Amino acid sequence: GRMIDYESATSFLDEWGTFQQQVFFLLCLSVVPNGLAGFAIVFVGDTPAHRCLIPAHINLTAAWRNSSIPLEEDGSSGTMVPSQCFRYKIDELLRFSERGLMPGIDVNLSDVSRESCLDGWEYDRSVYTATITTEFDLVCENSWKNPLTSSVYFCGILVASFLSGQISDRYGRKIVLFVTLAVHSLFIFLQVFANSWAVFCALHFVVGMGQISNYVSAFVLGTELLGPRARTIFSTIGVNLFFDVGYMLLPLCAYLLRDWRKLLLCLSLPGFLCLPFWWFIPESPRWLVSQGRVKEAEAIVRDIAKRNKIHPPAVIFHSSEKRLNICDLLRSRNIRGISLTLWLVWNSLTIAYFVLSLNTANLYGDVYFNCFLSALVELPAYILSWVLFRWCSSRLSVSSSLIACGVLLLFVQLIPANLVLLAITLEMMGKFAVSTAYAFVYAYTAELYPTVLRNTAIGACSTASRIGSIIAPYFIYLRRYWTSLPYILMGSLTAVTGLLSLLLPESFGRPLPDTMAQMQHFPG
Repeated sequence: GRMIDYESATSFLDEWGTFQQQVFFLLCLSVVPNGLAGFAIVFVGDTPAHRCLIPAHINLTAAWRNSSIPLEEDGSSGTMVPSQCFRYKIDELLRFSERGLMPGIDVNLSDVSRESCLDGWEYDRSVYTATITTEFDLVCENSWKNPLTSSVYFCGILVASFLSGQISDRYGRKIVLFVTLAVHSLFIFLQVFANSWAVFCALHFVVGMGQISNYVSAFVLGTELLGPRARTIFSTIGVNLFFDVGYMLLPLCAYLLRDWRKLLLCLSLPGFLCLPFWWFIPESPRWLVSQGRVKEAEAIVRDIAKRNKIHPPAVIFHSSEKRLNICDLLRSRNIRGISLTLWLVWNSLTIAYFVLSLNTANLYGDVYFNCFLSALVELPAYILSWVLFRWCSSRLSVSSSLIACGVLLLFVQLIPANLVLLAITLEMMGKFAVSTAYAFVYAYTAELYPTVLRNTAIGACSTASRIGSIIAPYFIYLRRYWTSLPYILMGSLTAVTGLLSLLLPESFGRPLPDTMAQMQHFPG
């Protein structure tokens, strides 16, 4: 049938009436739990200093007990520190101890053979009373499990990005939003009772699924319920600012609750508090129209008009359009070019964003303060992204923030080791640039694709970018081999992508496309 032009059909609605204000704030609030839980692993999975446990019942003299751990050179500072994974063979120490020999005087310690931590580890409890690392011993020969925990979470995000876009284009934005909000909170709550690393990971996978699904659903629902001006503020500042409020509260909760189970219990609560919003947020009429459910869409639009004290016209919508799926993102040459370029842009952004966010535990200084700083830097970034979105070319904004981030990250490793503050400042500036682009690219993607494909497209971009976030924890793992490696790889990748993004079309000052025919051309 003929296409419905949703923008003009609903232009009689007040852009910022009672209804829009209410939906704006409730949808924003539903994102706070995501910010809180998003980087919880920074604290839940942190690895404190540790050394082999020498059981109390072993009958060693004080001198031998103090010398039971070999010293090794620390890779980053070059000083001698106690080994985290080895101890001298207890049987040999017992023989020396019984014969009354003294370590370092009668016995040359470098000749004593070593063994791994057969009795487990003792952990430094000054920062955390317990993390999953200390509880499940994810250290030494099991240290590979640590980045894998984050990767499992990002795999959950990957699967859900792929499915939830398709599901919410099929069954509706609202139902997906609230079901996934409940799943997210419920599974964080269940993690509190995890009794092994494997169980924790399995639950963490589902938490990742809930995390991205309700974020994208809230994002798309807001984009479709609000008018053009409110939509711009919502999709750049609104969602991200509230996500960031949650993210800034995370180090505070972690500071007050040093035990990972208590922390997760606290992080699961806000999501449950958002469930009553169901009665205040309607389904997206724009989506209902694209499904041919015009009667329901009209009922919702009339209700919005009533809440805003506006008299709607007698007939609001005429006719309907056909369904599309993920294959349509690659069908014509034009849309294929746009999709592939955007997938690359999303990927690079995600790698940079997550590496910089997950790396806060490795920065010099206090882990709580660094996490807070990393969150704080995002506030001005989101405000800037809105300013750019309102008044500047979308394409140039994405490209320049990517290039800026790349250049900053390439400079980090040139800074001498003693100028720690300068290095952290550059890293935070890189985080600022990448957050600006990250907030922006969601909104930009939503403007490039038509309504019939919008959620599937954002889901697909998000899916493509998950490859980036799954790799991200391993980027940090590369520090073990060479501290600068993550920065060199990330910097070059981001800068090159910035140049490529110049091929994308311009969406600035154009109405949202509703159909394939209204899409822009590639290269722009």
